[in-house]
Amino acid sequence: MSQVLDFLEDARAASERQAWRAAFAAYSEVEQAELTAADFERFGEAAWWSGKLEEAIAHREQAYAGYASANDKLGSARLALTLFWDNESRGAFSVAGGWLANAERLLQNEPEAPEHAQLALMQAIGALFAGDLPRSIELFDLAYERATNVGSRDGQMLALSGKGRALVKSGEIDAGLALLDEATASAMCGDLRALTSGLVYCITISSCQDVGDFRRAAEWTEAANRWCDKLDVTGFPGACRIHRAEALRLRGDWPAAEAQAVAACEELHDFDRFITANGHYEIGEIRRRRGDFAGAEEAYARSDELGRDPEPGLSLLRLAEGRLGAAVAGITRTLHEAEEPLFRFQRLPAQVEIAIAAGDLETARTAADEAEQIVDSYKIASRRAPAFDATLHVAQGEIRLAEGDWSSAISAFKHARNEWKAVGAPYETARARMYLGIARTRSGDEHGGAIDLESSLATFEELGARVDAGRVQELLGRASARKTFLFTDIVDSTRLLGTLGSEKWKRLLARHDELIRGAIAESGGEVVKHTGDGFFASFETPKGAVEAAVAIQRALAEEIVAPDVRIGVHAGEAFRTGDGSDYGGEGVHVAARIGAAASAGEILVSTDTVGSGTTFRVSRPRSEALKGVEEPVEVVAVDWR
Repeated sequence: MSQVLDFLEDARAASERQAWRAAFAAYSEVEQAELTAADFERFGEAAWWSGKLEEAIAHREQAYAGYASANDKLGSARLALTLFWDNESRGAFSVAGGWLANAERLLQNEPEAPEHAQLALMQAIGALFAGDLPRSIELFDLAYERATNVGSRDGQMLALSGKGRALVKSGEIDAGLALLDEATASAMCGDLRALTSGLVYCITISSCQDVGDFRRAAEWTEAANRWCDKLDVTGFPGACRIHRAEALRLRGDWPAAEAQAVAACEELHDFDRFITANGHYEIGEIRRRRGDFAGAEEAYARSDELGRDPEPGLSLLRLAEGRLGAAVAGITRTLHEAEEPLFRFQRLPAQVEIAIAAGDLETARTAADEAEQIVDSYKIASRRAPAFDATLHVAQGEIRLAEGDWSSAISAFKHARNEWKAVGAPYETARARMYLGIARTRSGDEHGGAIDLESSLATFEELGARVDAGRVQELLGRASARKTFLFTDIVDSTRLLGTLGSEKWKRLLARHDELIRGAIAESGGEVVKHTGDGFFASFETPKGAVEAAVAIQRALAEEIVAPDVRIGVHAGEAFRTGDGSDYGGEGVHVAARIGAAASAGEILVSTDTVGSGTTFRVSRPRSEALKGVEEPVEVVAVDWR
């Protein structure tokens, strides 16, 4: 009996000093019949911090039952609110709602106590998540007032940080960040409960990241991680690890960032579905940048399963894979569903990039304009956050590059390079410098462009950004890649011009161009250049090129009046030339000659290409002697009808 009492005393003493693992071990040695409701409450807390959520909930339910049987309404309400939070975090929303209603009923006629402040906090958080920012601010003020009246410092700091978060989301950035700094400074002093400190840190860091204040976020992340490292616990520190992973990714330490994010998801998976979902999304972002597309796909899927929209990362992954149609559909959907300005801003730069790839400059301009309006509404001390400004300059530069306005593009990318460098983000700096190199080369400054491209290549290779490094190597003419090329050409265009007249011909040609560009983009291709009466396009796979060719012929066939078009397709080695806007090499030459050998309305494909490129019926092979090609080339005609 004395040994049981010793364990019980040890457990209670460990709980007092927040030594949760020791408390859990000691409580586990005590017969449950010996435990009071307060002991079960502390046992539940110890189990929670030890990574045993199911046991934590069971002990908290026992504590609730004990308080209820003793008619202790405040104790019952406190446990009901805790169980509300446990179930809300793991996605059991109906159960959580029942516990919240229970707490509201229990506190209805009780004298003001810390539990009333806790109730107001839960209600305020609910309003915040629902997007009712004015109501959430009102409830956070009520929670602060109640906490002050009963001397609850934990309640005060949680109310301050919650209100700060709501103010930031409302666009009152300076006022919101001031409250968050105040609450987080208090969390460092050690006079708050561990859970309170962790929540305050997370709210502050997330708010700083939302408004692009990455330096402030990094400072508080370092402080939060020092706090987490002092705790010998499981679960909540996972949230700190995710913030650490985000900071490491931004600084360019991707292996360490991924390791932190994976560890975070392992620690959090039973505790908080949404934060765990964010962890998997972060893993997807790291892997996408490293060129691990299969790993990124898996991480984004897991994030989606846990309730986090995997955008814009998933659409940018689709773009990198050459699945342009899927990228356009994904980014369009997520923006159609998004209402909160900062939520939209996280996705608009991706829409700019994807829309430009699809040849839709109007959508790109609209997205960039909206992004700029949002940034101007979320200034810090009357200034744009450097990361936000850099993001805008990249988007604006991409548009100017697509328009051929080299000088404006150069100016925008210079600003972006300098701003990302000031933030301390090497990958983003390298991307801005890559674009700057492209713009300078296209403006005629090949030497300056090469310097920028060399610099970006060195950074990409150091980071392990394989896809970006490969792109720059192509731009520098150092790497050949196997691509599938497609050439289209209008048959008898001179005769058609004479028959129709210049005005009708212009309208016919505009419609022809629209249909062909659309078919190429939908099949994941890139229009390399417009050749007057036709197009030169590149594809990652033969399948995409053949599908585009079939779509072109079918679209033209459905028109009342349309020109006859011949199409050639061939896969081969090629390299980027000059400023990176064109391709050269034998693969391109052969594709062009195959296109010239096709008849009106015909799709000719080299037999080596069509073997893996189509499920459409094809003709028997025939041998074509192509101008400038030493040996005859075997080709087949695709039956697109």
